[in-house]
Amino acid sequence: MLSTPILQFGTSRFLQAHVDLFLSDALARGEALGPVTVVQSSGDPARAARLGGLTAPEGYPVRLRGLRAGQEVDEEHRVTSVRRTLSTATDMEALLDLVRGEVQIILSNTADAGFRARPADATAETQPLQEMSYPGKLARLLLARFEAGGARIQVMPTELVQNNGDTLRELVLEASAELPGAFRDWLSTDVLWVNSLVDRIVSEPLEPAGAVAEPYALWAIEDRPGLILPCAHPDVQVVADLGKVERLKLFILNLGHTWMVSRWLDEGRQGPALVREVLADPERRAALETLYREEVLPGFAAAGEGAAATAYVAETLDRFANPFLDHGLSDIAQNHSEKLERRLAAFVTWARGQGDRTEKPRINAALARREETA
Repeated sequence: MLSTPILQFGTSRFLQAHVDLFLSDALARGEALGPVTVVQSSGDPARAARLGGLTAPEGYPVRLRGLRAGQEVDEEHRVTSVRRTLSTATDMEALLDLVRGEVQIILSNTADAGFRARPADATAETQPLQEMSYPGKLARLLLARFEAGGARIQVMPTELVQNNGDTLRELVLEASAELPGAFRDWLSTDVLWVNSLVDRIVSEPLEPAGAVAEPYALWAIEDRPGLILPCAHPDVQVVADLGKVERLKLFILNLGHTWMVSRWLDEGRQGPALVREVLADPERRAALETLYREEVLPGFAAAGEGAAATAYVAETLDRFANPFLDHGLSDIAQNHSEKLERRLAAFVTWARGQGDRTEKPRINAALARREETA
């Protein structure tokens, strides 16, 4: 009988080109916990074709297009890690059986609204799950696990929420307020809630399943006692401090995006409109490289993180220069003032706290106009 120790909530093209691709590669090497059952929790009948495509015998395609170490990459992979698909609208008994028994890890990547509480979460009822938030659904499914004997289980959200595992635990506890107290205790003692950070630009879907994505990918998993790795893969890193990984992304990749937008706005939205076009202009690329070298990297060096930051800058420049990706500055410019605060101003504050006293004229010039909105 088919066994899938990994249960995944979400059918997004991101998961298809990230976690599911990693698991497929690792399964081929015998280095994965096992294959995946994917759960569609929205109940949208329009996605039935996607569910079928995920389990195609030949696998679904993921095409990686971009730059790696300055060299162009254009390659197709076939993902075969998804062996079963279920829907909370039609397959509840099968889903409950899986959660009660063979599942060892629950993964998720829900829509932005997925974590928001709903009125149905406050009920002690277990049905219908369709009316509940993801934490509400998860609480009822884990209750079935608890009532069946309560074997230890690991929950690994990949949503872009800081400390996503800890956050999800608190939301599940809130959604369990009307459920038995012993179950709530079990959620804290026998469920391992794992924080992680994921990164990969997935630029377009393929139908009925599959996606086009950049070569770069990262799944940084915070180490915890008892951690079970879903797979071994070059793009999966177990780290003691997830904050170091978050800083690289926020203060290098995200900071660079926002600084480019600031310059674009100063120029009246004239000139290159895409990130790759900025990198294709020698003067503009040189200005960005100078920003990183003279103003950003000294902060990381002061924190003792200079080597990792230097390597990440090189990867970031490749990602920005991806000739296959149309990443518009106008899209990045949304909520520009807020991004200036979270990315540039916060970086200066952090760098000064690490002892970095270097001048930062380019960053300060952007911050001087922080009141301007996109």
